[in-house]
Amino acid sequence: MRTEGTVEAFREAEKLVAQRRPFEALRTLGPVLDEAADKPSVQLLAGRAYLFSAQLHRAERAFLRVIELDPSDHYARLVLGRTLQRQGRLNEAHAQVRLATTMYPDPAYQEILGEIRAHIARVNAGS
Repeated sequence: MRTEGTVEAFREAEKLVAQRRPFEALRTLGPVLDEAADKPSVQLLAGRAYLFSAQLHRAERAFLRVIELDPSDHYARLVLGRTLQRQGRLNEAHAQVRLATTMYPDPAYQEILGEIRAHIARVNAGS
């Protein structure tokens, strides 16, 4: 990010996302996206705001862009998996969360993976 104003806008958008105010965060983040769209941190923040505002396809695109820019970003894979899960794309969600858990074996990640596996089992049992 180039300008001090851009950095300030990014920080303000982070605060707004943390406060679960995604629409305000996205308005604040607009100029930052214009200036620094190829920064993984900017795409990740936008993806989180899109996810919190149920703009799931936009969230998916933002998280995929983060992974394109930084394939080792385990958190982007985790939230991409959550986004896919909310879209009902359970097998794709499982693949992303499983990879995130392999990259970063955190108990919270493993819990999410277990949740997706249980959901897949319920769906398969009902078939």
